[in-house]
Amino acid sequence: MLKVFNCNLHIHTCLSPCGDLDMHPSAIVKESLACGLDVIAITDHNSSENVEHVMKAANTTSLMVLPGMEVTSREEAHVLTYFDDLEILHAFQEVVYSHLDGLNDENAFGCQAIVNEIGEVEGFNQRLLIGATRISLEGLVKIVHDMGGLAVAAHIDRESFSVLGQLGFIPEQIAFDALEISARTPIAKARQMYPELAQYTFITSSDAHYLMDIGRTATKIRMKEPSVDEMRMAFMKKGGREVVE
Repeated sequence: MLKVFNCNLHIHTCLSPCGDLDMHPSAIVKESLACGLDVIAITDHNSSENVEHVMKAANTTSLMVLPGMEVTSREEAHVLTYFDDLEILHAFQEVVYSHLDGLNDENAFGCQAIVNEIGEVEGFNQRLLIGATRISLEGLVKIVHDMGGLAVAAHIDRESFSVLGQLGFIPEQIAFDALEISARTPIAKARQMYPELAQYTFITSSDAHYLMDIGRTATKIRMKEPSVDEMRMAFMKKGGREVVE
């Protein structure tokens, strides 16, 4: 039976250099439930080391946590990636790390804390997570698809760090599964702004870096269960699955 799930598919933790330190796993889960969300995706910049901890924090609740990551391509465009399996996500993380140069400067960008489900700091990521990888947009989407994941162009209505902002267009040869609109732009308005993108499915997410941002917007997705395969079908409008605009 199909059900409409209330989804926020772009949330950062305190691992992201621009994420507030209050964005630790248990706090994210608590706030997501308070906002009436059914599904969230954890999408830290170029890393996934807090994903498992958020999943564990949600383990005894009704909240479903999808493993994900927000990757910065060589073109400095952000791409949201989603996977069903933590092992696959960890393998993808190693690919990203192997193409990510530099070390973090906490004074310039902030600390990158790895925090477990009970709020204990387990360490700090020393990589330059705010930086761009050496993976091209086209190569990145291919890698994600080859590993069974979904690739969504992030916040296309923003001038900075978006595919439209960096390139001025969505390349037809890059098979994005959907396009994300930021919380500042209603989907209906985005449809008017980008009539040339009518063939794409739009989603909207909070891109939350602070707890207060988690409930800013959400995407309603009709599907059987929260999974990458079901989301793929919804993005393609197959089998009654769909994003409800």
